[in-house]
Amino acid sequence: MSNTTISTKKKRRGGTLWETFKTILYAIIAAMVVRTVAYEPFNIPSGSMIPTLLVGDYLFVSKFSYGYTHYSLPWSPRLFSGRILHSVPERGDVAVFKLPTDNETDYIKRIIGLPGDRIQMLNSMLYINGEPVPREQIEDYVYTDAQGSEQRIPRFIETLPNGKSFTTLDRASDGLLDNTPVFVVPEGHYFAMGDNRDSSLDSRTRQVGYIPEENLIGRADSIFFSSNGTAHFWEVWKWGSAIRGSRLFTEIK
Repeated sequence: MSNTTISTKKKRRGGTLWETFKTILYAIIAAMVVRTVAYEPFNIPSGSMIPTLLVGDYLFVSKFSYGYTHYSLPWSPRLFSGRILHSVPERGDVAVFKLPTDNETDYIKRIIGLPGDRIQMLNSMLYINGEPVPREQIEDYVYTDAQGSEQRIPRFIETLPNGKSFTTLDRASDGLLDNTPVFVVPEGHYFAMGDNRDSSLDSRTRQVGYIPEENLIGRADSIFFSSNGTAHFWEVWKWGSAIRGSRLFTEIK
């Protein structure tokens, strides 16, 4: 075989590797751009938003809903301050935000209070600006615990002043966060709560507190996948029982 043939094959191999590298690089850049300006996937690791969101749900969060801050960027480099293309969250939105006490951890809760609002819980009833939020009890939320026993939790439909309705759980009316002082939401901040009222670390606690506008990442719009956690990704034979088919591609309300 001549040196010319060997050289040509090396050039072709090198060209193919370079083209493959460029394709992968472009794909990564495109994914990062989409993740930054359009939609970012998140998963639910805890039960604070039950029954709206379950552990094992995977969500699309719209990054453009509230505009962009430096937290919108991968790894959150502080390249600028404030919010670009600002849009105000609506009361009742399910939002992802950076935990104010560390500015690193992603949290997801429902926006209950807007700047200037007075928020209070009395005997598990939510009050906004001195008025009780109407709620209607419906059938219990039923689930099976880790020991295999059936558990029931009272479930309610709450309707916020803007007409937004959603379901909440309230195991008891005398929990630690069922009676609170009046929280006055500062300007440029929001008050967020979990729908699973007795099992949510949210703005009612010092660990979370008020949510600065800059910490908002985006609005949770839809569930694109959901698993009950009983199957690993390689256990194909278990997927049928693990995937919650009824939750796939559903809108978050």
